[in-house]
This record gives sequence, structure tokens and C-alpha cells, in this order.
Amino acid sequence: MSLSTQAEVTSVPPTWAPAEPQWGNYPAVFEQVPFWNQFLNTAAVTGARVIGQLLLCALAGYAFARMEFRGKNLLFALVLSILMVPYQIYLIPQYDIIQELGWLNTVAGIAAPGIFSAFGTFLMRQHYLGMPRSLEEAARLDGASPWQTFWRIMFPLSGPALSAVAILTALASWNDLMWPLIVATYDDRTTLAVGLSTPQGQFTTDYPVMMAAAFMAISPLMILFIVLQRRVVEGLAHSGMKG
Repeated sequence: MSLSTQAEVTSVPPTWAPAEPQWGNYPAVFEQVPFWNQFLNTAAVTGARVIGQLLLCALAGYAFARMEFRGKNLLFALVLSILMVPYQIYLIPQYDIIQELGWLNTVAGIAAPGIFSAFGTFLMRQHYLGMPRSLEEAARLDGASPWQTFWRIMFPLSGPALSAVAILTALASWNDLMWPLIVATYDDRTTLAVGLSTPQGQFTTDYPVMMAAAFMAISPLMILFIVLQRRVVEGLAHSGMKG
């Protein structure tokens, strides 16, 4: 569709292959949409969320799996309860917080609510529960503190689970539409998911240009998934998520 004409896309019956590839649809994307600004915004938001979740979810998962403290089970149940709450319920409180911080129309404002997730914490906890305790016992015998045990031993050995968290977070962040649509109102400060709707008009829609923009937008995720696919499967299997 990205190489077809508007007539070919809207024809009945549909035209499966263009008579002559319309390579001009791809340059047209940059004329209708500030694609590079939105691409960089999306990459920055995705990177911030992935790094935040890798650190915070790994720390929280390790604490719930290996450390003993008062109210641990209750606190973990509260974290899991987030998964049962519809996302739309806390949109307004989140917006109020971002507005008070002065982060509207910024990368930080778009990325902030996604730097932690209950699912990532649960997945990392399951992974650490499956790791042998002899690793920590050996570290304690060598005089390592709990932080050193986590950072130098447990965290480096969590590659498969961390890869699973990274790819799932990247997919969710790259495709996130509702939150960037609410918190960023300028075309050059929003993300690709919002920008892809720009060629869609009230009366007519430029489908070839829209499909060209969509293809360019999903290409990085396709490459990322192909590269990390095996590690994602290993991470989910080792974390007790296989079914």
C-alpha cells in the first residue's frame, strides 16, 4: 500500500500490487509530518522507559524475591493490583502531576509514567526466585553487601529476563498513543504513534503516505524483535511465564 496510488488503495476489488511503485510516497511523509522530530521523541521516550524499567523492576523484583522485610507480601499484592486497574482511571492524576512539574510537551513528561511497571516487577521477581541461593551465599562469604550481591552477581546473570522486559517495554512505549496524545499538543514534540494520524483528514485520507509512514515507524521495532526474539522467549520461560 505504501507504494500504491490512492486510486489503487481504494479500488474495489482491491489491488494487491501497484502497477508502478510510487516511491514518492516516502518523501511525502516528511512534507506532511515532522517525522524526524517525532522519531527522535519516540526513541528518547522508549529509551528512558526501557532503562527505567530495567533498573527499577530489577531492584523491586530482587527485593521481593530475596529480601525479608515487614509487609513484603502485602506490598507485593498492592503492586500486582495495579494490573487490575484500568489505565484510564489514573490519567487525570498523572496529568495533574506532569502539569505541576512543568513537563507538558516534553520528553520527560511523556516518559515519566512508564519508567516502572507491575508486570516487569513480577517477571523479574519470578526470575530471581528461580536462581540458586548458593550464588548469594558465596557472595556473602566473600564479604559482599546486599547491593554488591545484586549489582555484581544477580543483575549480570539476569540477561534473558532483562531482555524480555526490555522488548516488551519497547513495544508498549513505541506504540503508546493515549498518553502522548494527552500530554503533548505540538506536532514536533509528540511521538510517532500520534503523528501517524496526521495524513488522516476529516473527508479524505492519504492512505499511501499513511502506510509509508507506518512502515518507517515499525521498522526499528521489527529489527529489535528479530535480534532479541530468542532472548525474550528464554526470559519468559526462565521466569515461569511459559504456558
